[in-house]
Amino acid sequence: MSLLNTLIDAAKNSPLDIAGLAIFVFCWLGYEPFLRRISKSRGLITKDMSVVRRAWMKEMTVREVKLFDSNLMAHAVNSATNFSSANLLLIAAVAGVLFGGHLPLKSMTALGFDVSSTQLFQIKLALVLVCLSRGLLDFIWSLRQMNYCAAAMGSLPENMDADTAAKFGNAVTNILEPAMTSFSQGVRAYYFSLAAAAWLWGPIYLSIASVGAVLLLGWRQSRSQSARGLRQLRELLEEHPYPTPPRPINSADDPASAQNKKENAATHNAKGGY
Repeated sequence: MSLLNTLIDAAKNSPLDIAGLAIFVFCWLGYEPFLRRISKSRGLITKDMSVVRRAWMKEMTVREVKLFDSNLMAHAVNSATNFSSANLLLIAAVAGVLFGGHLPLKSMTALGFDVSSTQLFQIKLALVLVCLSRGLLDFIWSLRQMNYCAAAMGSLPENMDADTAAKFGNAVTNILEPAMTSFSQGVRAYYFSLAAAAWLWGPIYLSIASVGAVLLLGWRQSRSQSARGLRQLRELLEEHPYPTPPRPINSADDPASAQNKKENAATHNAKGGY
């Protein structure tokens, strides 16, 4: 029996399954355009992080030693790698059940899964697999773009003036920004994979989980403590002059530096030297 025939039979026998699937598809595919539309205003992590990353690249272009930036980039690559590895394991587990040739229906019934229709149950597993696969593709594309960004950061010339540094900073930002966006999309796939898995218990659970995933993501984007902190940071960064003026180090005109020298000398004398 083909997939289309199975869906038609499900629509005849259980309209709730089709309604729940429609709600899920609307939430899953509609969340991204909705987020882009509302992110034009302040107050969303997506928009605030874009400003933070642009500020990072501005500072990176004028920073003499970029070891700090390379460590941050390596951390981002490791995070994407770990998420993609976990995603691949989940895909293998779901695909093993779906294509293994034998569905442990008794065990699944004991877990409360709706296995009244074997074909429909396979479609439910396939939906989870599709969500996880899309997330894996997002992580892979994110990793590739992060590698592009690392190469771009390594190619930056030294001793740039402010105008040249701004141009290079914008160029690197245009590589880093979509990389981090793809990473966020990959993480978001976990939410909708869990919502798709709720269909195993029935269409009502699928509908509730789909709407719940959108509400949870929306709350974390706009109302969480991290969102409030990033909003404050964004406001500070927008008021900050770029590039940041270098601070005097070991300068005779710097009172703090002179005070530190006096304190170090006093400590040295008190210990009787080396």
